[in-house]
Amino acid sequence: MHCLAVEGLPEVRPGDDLASLIEERCTLHDDDVVCVASTVVSKAEGRAFDLSAFPASERARSIAARLEAISGDEKDPRFAQAVLEESETLVMEAPFLLAATRFGHVAPNAGVDRSNVPDSDLLLLPDDPMASAERIRSNLDADASVVVTDTCGRPFRHGQTGVAIGYAGIPATRDWRGETDRDGHELEVTNESIVDELAATANLLTGEGDDGVPVVVIREFEFGDHEGSEHLFRDASEDLVREALQEWTFSDASDAGSATEGSQ
Repeated sequence: MHCLAVEGLPEVRPGDDLASLIEERCTLHDDDVVCVASTVVSKAEGRAFDLSAFPASERARSIAARLEAISGDEKDPRFAQAVLEESETLVMEAPFLLAATRFGHVAPNAGVDRSNVPDSDLLLLPDDPMASAERIRSNLDADASVVVTDTCGRPFRHGQTGVAIGYAGIPATRDWRGETDRDGHELEVTNESIVDELAATANLLTGEGDDGVPVVVIREFEFGDHEGSEHLFRDASEDLVREALQEWTFSDASDAGSATEGSQ
């Protein structure tokens, strides 16, 4: 398997054809996997906004005030409003905003980003990353797959890694259940998240910060003779971690003070 960074892409603007921009700089092969950072997908889809586009509601002002009290850093309630509008539900409101997006991804701040947006305040995730991946793929001359990537932290571990939020032309997972290990034991639960692993691989080349390499081509990846699944995100009804977080209440000094004052 070979990983190729696509160099020299310009600053992406609303309406840009990402497929053309990529193929102008890289000769794609059939069966390549084209990993595209969500930042450039969002920019092409006009998902950059100023904070003024999100007048703060009472709930946003309350959330921002509480986060400011917890962190000691100033919080703009318009940012909280943007997160609310991009969320299907808030899994956690403190000590940070953890949100479930409308397309199933759970991420801090619903993936709303304030970096690498030269002409605006905020960059939102693509509205429908699956449709975004399919649109890019349909505009490619080669019969390649497309994975739209983002970076995200993980429970129980430090650091961020690349993850998939949309994909087309490739199954989300590689199902090993029913197959056997080297000792003949049947695998009962192993369902490998291929699109996440490809996204993480691509992230080694795209980098972070000001690296400016938003597209990586993965060549000669072989899915193998396995069953595949299109499902990547857990349903909320089956997600025990999300359920536990929604039932959990963050307690901080300001909460304790409020409780004391209220009881007097």
